[in-house]
Amino acid sequence: MLALWALMLLFIIYPLGALLLRTVFEDGSFSAAPLLAAVQNPNNLRALRNSLVLALMVGFAGTLVGLVFAFTVERAGLGRRAAKLIDLATFLPLISPPFTTSIAFVFSFGPRGLITYDLLGIGNAKVYGFTSTFAAETFTYFPIAYLALRPMIASIGTSLEEAAFSLGGSRWHIFRTVTLPLILPGLANAFLLLFGCSLADFATPLILSGSDFPVLPTEAYLQITGLFDLKSGAILSLLLLAPAGVVYYAQERLVAGRSYVTVTGKAAASGKLDSVSHAARFGLIALCLFVTVAILYFYALLFCASIVMAFGANHTLTLAHYHVIFTEGLPAIRQTLIIALIGMPLGGLYGIVVGYLVGRTRFTGRRAMELISMLNYALPGTIVGIAYLLAFNDKPFALTGTALIIVACYVFRYSPTGIRTTIALLQQIDRSMEEASTSLGANRFTTFRRVMLPLILPAFFAGLGVVFIRSMTAISATIFLVSIDWTLITVKILENMTEVALGPAAAFSVFVIVVVLAVSGLLNGALRYLTAPNLRVSKIGT
Repeated sequence: MLALWALMLLFIIYPLGALLLRTVFEDGSFSAAPLLAAVQNPNNLRALRNSLVLALMVGFAGTLVGLVFAFTVERAGLGRRAAKLIDLATFLPLISPPFTTSIAFVFSFGPRGLITYDLLGIGNAKVYGFTSTFAAETFTYFPIAYLALRPMIASIGTSLEEAAFSLGGSRWHIFRTVTLPLILPGLANAFLLLFGCSLADFATPLILSGSDFPVLPTEAYLQITGLFDLKSGAILSLLLLAPAGVVYYAQERLVAGRSYVTVTGKAAASGKLDSVSHAARFGLIALCLFVTVAILYFYALLFCASIVMAFGANHTLTLAHYHVIFTEGLPAIRQTLIIALIGMPLGGLYGIVVGYLVGRTRFTGRRAMELISMLNYALPGTIVGIAYLLAFNDKPFALTGTALIIVACYVFRYSPTGIRTTIALLQQIDRSMEEASTSLGANRFTTFRRVMLPLILPAFFAGLGVVFIRSMTAISATIFLVSIDWTLITVKILENMTEVALGPAAAFSVFVIVVVLAVSGLLNGALRYLTAPNLRVSKIGT
């Protein structure tokens, strides 16, 4: 616990404290003047307003699309193959670099885009602005809402809906008065997640928003990288905290004081209710398939762009772009894989240790440890990256420019997934198993290693997977921490996009997707192999 507290103080509390101090102290004395000046600046207010509008619309639209997908899969009688196709389409945006959809939008709707120029004959089409940014972020983030809502809809037994249906309620009335209120916490949580993702995203706006639609994350990034003004960048990033806090408070108030219990342990009818009419079922499936085909089209377009000379101008097949990324881009590939492979086991171990201590032991400060461990995950990536840059740029902890600072950023930002999964699994494990081990003479470490660890392996592998995926695809926090010695694939993609080298950018994106799919498959296979003996033993014991 002492080691964990030391690490949390160094890599979570200390950077945030450095960020706050930089914004309110000037020449060694307290001063709120820079913060007030930033708030009163018309350009900053415009960027803040744009960020809020974009985040609200992405939150609403993405949650709605995620709800349609989840309800269709669970209630519209979708076939198994169609459900697998939807799962694949929703998985792709989650494992892709943040620029993938942006690149596909440029290839589709740009001046030489496949749809605007080749199909519609529109020359000099304008792809940059609010509409493209909004659409790209919605396509990128709605799978988060789908993953959050599908288990909730699946857990709702049909008995309540059947009772309402037997009393004469129409299908729409049942959905509006029974099903929808029961998934309200999931809707609020999905909206909060999408709002936070959009609010912190600077990659998509940097490519698609253009000069007509500035947002705060890109303005903070340009202040630091373009004007080398750390203070202004820190102040602009802090302005993101206020709307994020307001939305979080509103979400808590929305679901507070109500009961949403649907799993009671009591026997219930297991029959399937015909939840939607034939016309509604056709409309829902058509909408889901349209979005799914659009996503698959974007990724097919990305692959095509990586194997032709110049997409939209010269469609001669070539492997030149892959030659570029495996020669000029090889250092970035090697360094990204090194960082991901180091951060993956550290993040998985950190997740289950913190999760086990918080979920299974009692000590002073347990609640504080749980809250602090979630801070970097809850804050926008731009804030975390700038905080690390300010904290570790000078002595006594001059770590900027090293691989250690990037690994630490990934571990302490993305390990909370493993922490929360561990806590959730521990809540399902009876304490009598540990007590039996202790009564037979095993110490606490042996009990943890031989009894508890095999049972919480899914949480460990969840932590491994998330840290690896984010190490390969994230950029919002680590864009401020790269250096000449250590860079990332996502940074190379950004450089290629700004230099209009779209072919290498597409090739890098395809490479990342293939690597993440391969590693995810290996992790899933390893988890099945390791947990299969435990399942057989549990069946024999039962």
